[in-house]
Amino acid sequence: MLRVAVIGSGPAGLYTAEALVKQAAALPVPVRLRVDVLDRLPTPYGLVRYGVAPDHKSIKSVATYLRRVLEHPDVEFHGGVHLGRDVTREDLLAAYDAVVYATGAMRDARLAIPGEDLPGSYAATDFVNWYCGHPDIAADAFTLNAESVAVIGVGNVAVDVARILARDPAELHETDIPEPVMAALRSSSVREVHVIGRRGPAQAKFTTKELRELGDLPGVSVSVAPGELDLDIADPSGASAALADSDRRVRGNLVAMRGWAASTEPGTVRRLRLRFWLRPVEITGTERVQALIVERTRMTSDGAVEGTGQLETIEAQMVLRSVGYRSVPLDGVPFDDRTHTVPSSSGRVLDADGKVLPGEYVAGWLKRGPTGVIGTNKADAAQTVQALLADLAGGPDVGAEALPRPGLLRMPASAEGAEGAEPGSAEGLVGAGDALDRSPLPAVLAARGVRPVSYADWLRIEEAEGELARSLGRGDRVKLPSLDALRAALPRDEEPGRLQVRR
Repeated sequence: MLRVAVIGSGPAGLYTAEALVKQAAALPVPVRLRVDVLDRLPTPYGLVRYGVAPDHKSIKSVATYLRRVLEHPDVEFHGGVHLGRDVTREDLLAAYDAVVYATGAMRDARLAIPGEDLPGSYAATDFVNWYCGHPDIAADAFTLNAESVAVIGVGNVAVDVARILARDPAELHETDIPEPVMAALRSSSVREVHVIGRRGPAQAKFTTKELRELGDLPGVSVSVAPGELDLDIADPSGASAALADSDRRVRGNLVAMRGWAASTEPGTVRRLRLRFWLRPVEITGTERVQALIVERTRMTSDGAVEGTGQLETIEAQMVLRSVGYRSVPLDGVPFDDRTHTVPSSSGRVLDADGKVLPGEYVAGWLKRGPTGVIGTNKADAAQTVQALLADLAGGPDVGAEALPRPGLLRMPASAEGAEGAEPGSAEGLVGAGDALDRSPLPAVLAARGVRPVSYADWLRIEEAEGELARSLGRGDRVKLPSLDALRAALPRDEEPGRLQVRR
C-alpha cells in the first residue's frame, strides 16, 4: 500500500491525485495506493472555484471533471487542514510514503510605486476572491463607489476584472456570485474602466476569446486609442510586428482591437478603454485614491521597456493591480525567494544544496511559477507523479519511457470496495469511507482537536448553496459568503470550534 498526501485541492492537486491513481494502476506491476488531499479551506477546487470569473461557466465546468477525482474511492478529501498549524511537514513525512505540495500562487506582485497603499488601491487577486466568494475576503470588502477604475495589467485576470466591473449586473444574476457581492454590483457607481499595459498590444497576454467578450458586452463602449495600436511607433526593434506575423493569437487580438478603435457607441452606460505603452509611476490622493499618473513607454532595440518622460494623469478612484502572482512559502518546505517556487527537478523537491529530498514532490504553479492555463497542470502533474512512482514503485523514470498522454489513461476502479458506484452516490461514498479508514491523517488531527471537513461535508455545503440559489431565484448555485456561513451548512452535531480553518 502506497500512501500519498497531496497538499492543495485545486487543479494542480487534483490532477496529481488523478495521475497517481491512473499511473499506479498502469504500471507493469500495478501498485495499490491511497491519496489524501488536504486543503486549508473547507471547500475543494481552488482556482476553479475562487479564481475563474463567475460568468465563465464553461471554464468553471472543470469542477465537474475534478469532482470525479475526489469521488474515486482511493482518494479522500480533508478540508480545513492548514499545513504548519494543524499538521506539520514532519507529521506528513512520518505518516505517508510521499507528500506532494500543490498549493498554487496566491499572492499578487506589487507595483512598488508611491501611493500604492492608499485606500482604494487593491490587488486584483483580492477583488477576484471577493466576487468569487473566497472566505479569506469579507463580503463587504469592496464598495464600488468609484466612477473611474484603473486596472493595471493586460492578462486574462485583468480582462476578467474589467469585464465584471463593466458588465450589466442583471447579466450576472444567474451566476454563483455571493448575494452581498451582487448587491454591491447592482449599486455600483463605476462608469469607466481603464485597462493599462506597459508594453504594446502585441505583448498583451490575454487570449483572443477573452478579448472579444469585451466587445460583446451590452451597453458598454470599448475603445483603444488608434496610436497605441501602431506596432512600430513605440517599437523600433520590429519585435511587435514580428510577433503579429508569427503568432495567431496576437493577430486575432489586433483584429478585435482595431475594430473597436474604428467604432463609436453613443448612449452607452459604461466605457471600457484599453491603453498601451503606459507604466504606472504614482497613485495620488490625500485620504484615498484620486488619480493614477502613468509614463509613456517604448521598446529599446534589445526588447526592454523604457520610459520616455512623457506623463499622463488618469482620473481614477480605484486602482486594481494585476501584474503577476507569486507562491508563498510552506512551513519547513524549501523555497526559492527569487523565483517564488519550491526548488525541484522533474517534480522532486531539492534542498538548499540541490539534493533530492526523499518522499517530497511539488506540482503546479508552486513548481513552475504562474504560467499556463488550468489544463497545463495536467501534464505537469503527470510528470511529478511519474517521478514519484519511479522512486517508490519501480516505475519508469521521467524521460526514460514516455507515458501516454494524461487523457488516454483510464481511471481504474478502486482496489477494494465501491466498484461501479456512480459518482456522488451513497454507495460510492460508503465504499470510500470503508476503504479509507486506514488513512493516517485523522488520528494525527484528532490528537490536536481538529476535525477535517470531509467530502460528504462538502456535499452538504453544495446542497446549501443550491438551496440558497433557489430561494433567491438565482440559477443553480449561489456561494455562501463567509466562513461562518460555510460552517453553518455542516452537521449541527459537530462543534463549530473544532473546524480549524485558518489563513
